[in-house]
This record gives sequence, structure tokens and C-alpha cells, in this order.
Amino acid sequence: MNVVELRQYTLRPGQRDVLIDLFDREFVETQEDVGIRVVGQFRDEDDPDRFVWLRAFPDMDARREALTAFYVDGAAWREHSAAARATMLDTSDALLLRPARPQSGFALSAAERPPVDAVPNSRVAITIYHLDAPVDEEFVGFFEECVKPVMTETGAPPVAYFSTEPAANTYPALPVRTGENVFVWLTVFADPAHRQDHERRLSRTTSWRQEVLPELSQRLSTPPQHLRLTPTARSRLC
Repeated sequence: MNVVELRQYTLRPGQRDVLIDLFDREFVETQEDVGIRVVGQFRDEDDPDRFVWLRAFPDMDARREALTAFYVDGAAWREHSAAARATMLDTSDALLLRPARPQSGFALSAAERPPVDAVPNSRVAITIYHLDAPVDEEFVGFFEECVKPVMTETGAPPVAYFSTEPAANTYPALPVRTGENVFVWLTVFADPAHRQDHERRLSRTTSWRQEVLPELSQRLSTPPQHLRLTPTARSRLC
């Protein structure tokens, strides 16, 4: 899958679980039936009214065809869209991404989707780096040679990493953020204690504090954005 959407929805107060119940029941298999890979759905731990999710497509043309099949021709969206929209305040926070390397995308082909009654204890972290210029080979090399080893040593190995997909939005009915240059990486923790252990070990790593972090900060246009997420019952990435 060469195109990924990272979508962050701001919901009406108290409506997140309503949307998640509807999404996990009605919008997972029905999207995948038309060629959309639903990668993960999450509760944002730091914002009770934020729903975060990821989906992927083979390419931009396939994205247009699949989204048309789901939103225009699909029975599930036609039947349940009013209920879904009733939970939402803003759905425009969406990034189009592509793997930073040919092999740095999601490796989920053999993963089974959890059942509807699953209770995942894992946690997912998404880190977003904003740059002034498009992500280039030099920045990807810096991440792989300097950031990735420290994260791996402290218990947070990246499971995938992406950069901005610069192609024009092939489905304008769903706006995406444009004019931004981002590098996004993800990791999965077995449970909250695992994440806490990583954070503790990272804070004590001298090379991170004195060498890697200062150099990373100089390369970014804004401080990193960290999403601390809890997978929903049906999230494939968990």
C-alpha cells in the first residue's frame, strides 16, 4: 500500500464511543470490500473528543476509485452517514502520506483483525515531524541512522515511517492538509507500562538528550507532535 491517510477527527463532546461503535461495526469490512485497507482506529488519550484513524490504498488512482465506491455508491455510508456526521465537528485534519522507503510501510498483510469484543491493552504512538522543505534522502538517512536506533534501544522500534504524499488530492470531496512537509513514524507498545518504561529509558539516554534531540530540533520547523493512542476493538494495528 503506497498511499496512507492519517485522519484526526474532532467530535462533539461525549460522542467518541458512539462513533467508534458505529465505525467498528459498519465501516471496516465495507471499506475493505472496495479496496481500502483500514489500518487502525484509535482513541486519543490526551483529547477525549478526538478520534484518529489510518487507511491505505495501492496508489492515488485506486484511492479515487475506492473512495467513490464507498462514499458515493456504497450502501453502508448511505445508510449510516447521518449518524456518523452527527458525532463530528471537524474532519479536515487529514494528511496524505507515502512510505519514506519502499519497505517502510505497514506490514499487516497476514494480521487478523481482532473480533468486535476484543479489549486491546496495547498502545500506539504516532510522531509527526514538520519540516520547512520536502522530506529528502538526507533527512530519512538521519532518522534511520540516529533516531531509529535510539528508539529501538529504548523499547520503541518504529513499525512504519512515512513522508508527505505530494500528489494532488484525487478525491476533493474529502479535503486534506496541503502545503505541509511532514515525516511520520509509528510504534506499538504492549501495554501502558511498556510505554512508560520507554519514556523513562529515553529520558536517561545521554546520546538522545545531548546529541540526537538537539540536531533533530534544528531540522524541524515546529516541535514534534506526539499522538498517544489506544486502539479500538477492531483496529488491525494494535
